[in-house]
Amino acid sequence: MVKQLTWIDMEVGNIVKEAGSASFRRTGDWRTERPIIDKEKCNKCGLCWLYCPDVAIRPLENGYYEPDLYYCKGCGICAKACPREAITISEEEEK
Repeated sequence: MVKQLTWIDMEVGNIVKEAGSASFRRTGDWRTERPIIDKEKCNKCGLCWLYCPDVAIRPLENGYYEPDLYYCKGCGICAKACPREAITISEEEEK
């Protein structure tokens, strides 16, 4: 099991010092926008998963993909990579 780090454990300025370190930090907490996947348009190509810089898109057993909002920063790269325009970026709602 990977240790879940908090902002207290991070370097000043939230500097990422080693590759893959985002996988054990909940970076999605500062997201202002989120991806919404329309399964009617999705052809299960996996380009969203491939292009996501935070490995925040995960494959499901049925072949579709979904964003892991604990790690998604809402950058929109997945939406730009989708050839079917099955992903839209929506403003995050207040919690």
